[in-house]
Order: sequence, then C-alpha cells, then structure tokens
Amino acid sequence: MEKQELRIKLLPDEYWWGGRAADGRRMPYGAMALFQADLAVNHGGNQACPLLLSSKGRYVWSEEPFAFQFGDGELLVTGDQEQELLLGEGHKTLRGAYRHVSRSFFPPVPVLPEELLFTAPQYNLWIELLYEPTQEKVLEYAEKVLAHGMPPGVIMIDDNWHEPYGTWTFHSGRFPDPKRMIDKLHAMGFQVMLWVCPFISPDSQVFRKLEPAGVLLKDRNGRTALRKWWNGYSAVLDCTNPGAVQWIHGQLDFLQREYGVDGFKLDAGDVDFYEPDDMAYAAGTTPSGQCEAWARVGLRYKLNEYRACWKLAGQPLVQRLKDKRHEWQGNGLDALIPDGLAQGLLGYAYTCPDMIGGGEFSSFTSAKLDQELFVRSAQCSALFPMMQFSAAPWRVLDEEHRQYCVEAAQLHAQFGPEILELARESAQTGEPILRHMAYVFPNEGMETVLDQFMLGDSVLVAPVVTQGMRSRTVRFPAGVWEGEDGSVVEGPAVQPIEAPLNRLPRYRKR
Repeated sequence: MEKQELRIKLLPDEYWWGGRAADGRRMPYGAMALFQADLAVNHGGNQACPLLLSSKGRYVWSEEPFAFQFGDGELLVTGDQEQELLLGEGHKTLRGAYRHVSRSFFPPVPVLPEELLFTAPQYNLWIELLYEPTQEKVLEYAEKVLAHGMPPGVIMIDDNWHEPYGTWTFHSGRFPDPKRMIDKLHAMGFQVMLWVCPFISPDSQVFRKLEPAGVLLKDRNGRTALRKWWNGYSAVLDCTNPGAVQWIHGQLDFLQREYGVDGFKLDAGDVDFYEPDDMAYAAGTTPSGQCEAWARVGLRYKLNEYRACWKLAGQPLVQRLKDKRHEWQGNGLDALIPDGLAQGLLGYAYTCPDMIGGGEFSSFTSAKLDQELFVRSAQCSALFPMMQFSAAPWRVLDEEHRQYCVEAAQLHAQFGPEILELARESAQTGEPILRHMAYVFPNEGMETVLDQFMLGDSVLVAPVVTQGMRSRTVRFPAGVWEGEDGSVVEGPAVQPIEAPLNRLPRYRKR
C-alpha cells in the first residue's frame, strides 16, 4: 500500500521530542545519531502519542500512528495514504508548540485523578509479595509503613489477589475477609487499589460466559484469539465493543460497592497483544486503537493507573513509567528523568516513576541489592508528581539507608500541596507538572540536559543518578536560585555542588 510522506528539513540547532515515552533517553532527536520508530508497531511498553515537538516551535501531529526517522539533517514522517500528517510552525519555542497542540488536539479535562496520589507516597506490593499477596501480608506491610514514619497513601494490591484472570473476585484462601481488610486500611489512612488486566483465562467460567457474547478478540479466522503475554496464554477483552466495556465496568463497580475498593491499576493493554488483522476490531480500529480503548475503561475511576497508553493526553489518567531494572544504567535509574520528561511532552501530566529501586522483578530479585541505588531512586522520585514504593525499605535496607528513604517520602508529602496545585493548574492548562529545562528556559542551551528537571516553573531538582557520586554539576538558568541548603547561585551558571547521600539537591527561583 502506498504511503504518505512528510519531509522536514531540520533548522540549525533544532531539537525534537515525542513519539514514545520509553525513548526519553534518545531525546532530543535531530542533533544525535540516526533514530527511527514506528508508532503503529510498538509503543515501547509505555505511553505513546502521534506527536513530535521542536525547540523551534514546530510540531507534527496526526490522529493515527505514523513512522518517523531522523537523519542527514532531515525528519521523514510516513503514514497511510489516507492519513493526514500535519506540520505546524511559528510557535517560537518548545513550550509554544506544546501549548498550541494541547489546545488544538488534546485539550485538558478539568478533572483530576485522586488527590492522594499527588500528596503522599504510593505503596505497590508487587516486588514485596510478587504472585503471593495475602490479607495478612497486606495489612502487615501497611502497619510497617506507619511504624517507620512514612505517610499513609494509596496501597496497591498487585497480581494474583483474584481467581483466574478475568474472574475479578478475591481468592477466598488468600483473602478470607477482604471487606474487613479494606476497612482497616481505610482506618489507617490508606486508599486501596487492585490490579486488573484485559485478559481472560481460557476454560474458566468467565471465559465460557463471555465467548458466546462476542466481546473477546477474534483472530483472522473468526475464532477467539489466544494471546501470549507474560503470564501465559489468555483471551483478550475487545474494548472497542461496548458490551466488553459494560462487562468490565460491572466487575469493577461491584468490587467498589461490595468491599469499598477505591480504584484500579489497569495493567497491560500494550499494542503487542493485538494484531492488525484481528477481526473483532470496530471498523477502522488499529492495535493502537485497542490500547486506547483499554485506557478509556479507567476514565470511570478517579483512582487509576496505567503503564501503556495511546493518545488520551489531557485526560485524568495516571501514567506510570514502565518497569525499570535494579541498576544504575541501561534501563534503570538513568531512565527515570528522561522518560518522565518525555511523558510530559506527550501530554501525560499525571506521571509516576517506576517503583523505587526498580519494578522489573527479575533484576530486582536476582541482583545483589544496592542500598545506594535504592536511596538515590527514592530521592529522584520524591519530587516527581508521584512516587511509588514497592520493596519494603525496612526489609532491604540498613538503618541509615532506610532513614534516607523515609526522609524522601516525607519530603514528597511536604511538597504535596505544591504538587497538587500544579496538578490543578495542569487540569486547566494541559501543561506538564514535571518540565524539561528547555521547556521553561528556551534559548539557554538546556535542550540536552537529561539529569535534572523543573517542578513547575520555579523549583529546579538535580538528583544524583550516578553510582558513587557525592557531588554533581548543575546547569542553572538565568535568575537567582536558592538551594534547600541555604546556598544562593546566580545564573546562568554551570556549577559543581556537593550532594552527599542524604541530600536531594533542589533550588527555588527567587
């Protein structure tokens, strides 16, 4: 099939961002080596959006997935023959281009996700309990959060709290009295999320009920499709079918009414689990459209979380970075800031880094635990819009390192009112909460800075993300900057600072 092409000659000193959040470390595009991606094929296991933004105030937008390539001083964008590829110009800066596309293509909904997500740390039980959560272990974890001086927040009960996939009822052996458990968690100051996914275990009662209803994805031969995912083979809800959405909402609404569940972590939905020639799509729907349809399920719930998403920028959906490894470089701590910045520039303002220390459980459980890495991960997360613990600091750390993590959790709570106010502003303006240095300070040479960020327009955060370092260099824009340690820096300046293990360097513009 013929393709439509858009060729754009890069301007001198022009930098670009966009496409997939998981490519944050490869951004900005244009000034570095050849880069290419196809949004129709892969979203990188995280959020994606059909948007590219330029430091010179230009943008590319389409309503459908496109492929793009940077190289030889040119940006090449390709899409289907009938697809409209829009090039916008004249908006002067990265921020100017972003504001325009936000207003034009994904205006913000003036509604926030649950406020507690911003004002207190989150506690996901995945790394700590893996596939063996129990009522007793959940309560024990919550009690120890409080006992160690950490603020109560949202607690997430992850995979295998339930019967077979799609049978969204508490496993009676592991959770004998879920209502009592949730009531106790509420009394302790927590809100409760449950993990769910669009998969349905074959040969379960739910599968036998849903298959004749026609709400499961079908393959090219019209048979119910079984897709391989990280827990085996399952059927998949076709959420382009209103009947499938009505069914899953019924299951989740029941959990809220019957037990007092506050919300849901809606996992999976990746484009990889859908194929272009599946028969069950609504007319014209793509694998990306299926990803979007699963994300729309969560709009019903104020307390939600997603890892994979297509479009839906500006919507009140919480977007977590994909699982990071328990390592400094590769897909570990080094990726949190670049990927978080990319999320914001794709329109996903309500962002959460991955679990502190890493959420990719095989690396976390097989590697020798690095206490320094754990602390620096907590500090790096502390002034993101949200932060999320999983592995219990009181179990894996000695007293000194544990206390540094408690301080990071308390710092997030101290900044909670300011973060929440920024979230409220984002619900009106669509702007990111976590902001690239070049977004706030154009024309100051900040485009390639990937190890510091702005919280709003006035707080510069410079975490340490390199092993063994007790100092780092900070790029200060023009203005007067006052550090939390009492130091004052007049910018623009590039200045080395001290950063012992108990310090998260941060500066407020006067």
